[in-house]
Amino acid sequence: MGDLVLYLGIILVGYFLGSRLRNVRDRLAWTGRVQTVAIVILVFVMGLRIGANKEVVSNLDTIGLYAFIMTLAVIIMTVVCIYIARKLLGINRYGLMAGDAAAAGDKKTGVSSPAGGVIDKTMILIIISVVVGIVCGYMIIDIVSKDFETFNFRAGLAIKLGLCTLLIFVGMDLGLDGKVVENFKAVGIRVMAIPAATAVGTLSGAWLCSFFLPLTGRECLAVGAGFGWYSLAPGIIMDQGYVVTGAISFMHNVMREIISIITIPFVAKFVGYVECCGVPGSSAMDICLPIVERSTSSNTAVYSFISGVTVTILVPILVPLFL
Repeated sequence: MGDLVLYLGIILVGYFLGSRLRNVRDRLAWTGRVQTVAIVILVFVMGLRIGANKEVVSNLDTIGLYAFIMTLAVIIMTVVCIYIARKLLGINRYGLMAGDAAAAGDKKTGVSSPAGGVIDKTMILIIISVVVGIVCGYMIIDIVSKDFETFNFRAGLAIKLGLCTLLIFVGMDLGLDGKVVENFKAVGIRVMAIPAATAVGTLSGAWLCSFFLPLTGRECLAVGAGFGWYSLAPGIIMDQGYVVTGAISFMHNVMREIISIITIPFVAKFVGYVECCGVPGSSAMDICLPIVERSTSSNTAVYSFISGVTVTILVPILVPLFL
């Protein structure tokens, strides 16, 4: 509970700072670079911690398989839950109230393929960082520390510092943007059905995996509650001492983002526009937002942004709660 208060408090402090600095936001472009550096260092230390644990290294292939199974289950259940929610609310497949005349002018019927370079340099850098971290952790653990517990403790402190640094800048981004409240007002209260269904679908899919994966229900729920935030959720899980589960969480969240990039255009064409908003989880508000908009409509992009923001806020609340 102490960590939960710490994480939420840091986000709120960041939001307050960002809201006070909106008039000079053009001078704060450097914050994006700081976040990138914080993420890279964070995932590198996670990699060190994974590599230093011989049990995890010897089971990396199995961990990858578990993460892939959980990713498929989570995405499928999320799409199903959002589909049911929008049907109950009378929202048509284009994200508008059924019978809305605007549907005729706002819908798209073709499938847009993501443009090249969607998996940007940051994603590549993150993958390289965690791989290098795993290799370094495996090779130097016996050299730098003969006591694994001491190394694990120090790595845990470094991860917590990285998490706090990242969270204050996430809060600042929300504060600088200043459009969260406006977006909520624009689409009305029914927009909350999308992140709610995303959360229910994600957690349902994750919980179902506990029946055929060697993880407890709580661990599966904690992994699912990362909602695709690969730089935060694994850190929280590892900070609680669940190194194997943290490794699965990292791989699952990275896979969710990559698989979402590929599947969003097809979900838009064959299922519905609003269902796309839940597929990527937290990245529906940033990396995957342009793909959602390109594959659906500007109206749906508002759902996507708000859904991403909402489930992102849930991550530091639910992950430690389940553990």
